[in-house]
Order: sequence, then C-alpha cells, then structure tokens
Amino acid sequence: MHKLVWACLAVLLVMPPALSSNGRVTDEKKTEPTVNFISAEELKTKVNTNEPVVIIDVRNSESYASNDAKIKGAMHVNVRKLKYRLGFPPLKDVPKDRQVVTYCSCPSDEASIKAAHVLSGSGFTNVRVLKGGWQQWQKASGPVEPRARG
Repeated sequence: MHKLVWACLAVLLVMPPALSSNGRVTDEKKTEPTVNFISAEELKTKVNTNEPVVIIDVRNSESYASNDAKIKGAMHVNVRKLKYRLGFPPLKDVPKDRQVVTYCSCPSDEASIKAAHVLSGSGFTNVRVLKGGWQQWQKASGPVEPRARG
C-alpha cells in the first residue's frame, strides 16, 4: 500500500501542470477565478483619457510608506482588510461591473492577485491586475500623484 501512495505522489510531482486555453497554469482543485492582467501602457491610456476605472493600491504598508507617490487616482487599501473595506465608502459605492485594477510592488504581483480574487469573490465582474505592478508603472512613466500622509 505504501508503495502505491509513493508512486502516486511521484507522478504528481513530475506531471506537468495543466494549461488552460490561454496558456495559464490551472489547478482543477482550486475554485479561485482566473486573473486577468492589464499592461502599464494600457492602464496609462485609460488614466490619461479619464476612462472610468477604479485603481486599488495594495502595496504593503512598508512599501507604501517608503514611497511618496501612487498611481494617479488610486486608493490605498491593505489587502488583508480589502473584504472588510468593501462595506464602506468609497468602495461600497463602486458598481460591480466597473473596471477595477489592483497593483502592488510584489515580485510576482502576489498581493494584487489576492486582491483580485477578493474582489471577484465579492461580485466584481471586471477585475484586472497591473502586470509588473508599481515598478512597471514607474518604468512606463505613468501619471502619479502624492500619496496621502499619515
């Protein structure tokens, strides 16, 4: 019996991950929604043309505090408090079909992806993650504004 268990584990460890039709790795056991990304250039165009988009900065407190700026129009929300904050203005008043973009300064957009899952799980239907986050935004010379102090 133990040999069978070890054999099954070995197969799982060496089996290549399943890919969805768009080339993303999928895990059929997870029920988290697929994450859609937006490029810095695409978001920059939306911001510059005043397209209605809600931008949520989910950089951790240390990263946020160590920088004097944020993406123009973005609101900062701690990712761990996001679900709670959805019950209060201004997030409470955001239409569920409004385009929402999350960004962070994580190496692989981890906090942004987590925030996107929270938003999608709360009924938001048009959620995207800024690919490359804050670093990519700065490289693209996207519009910024001073962050709130305090």
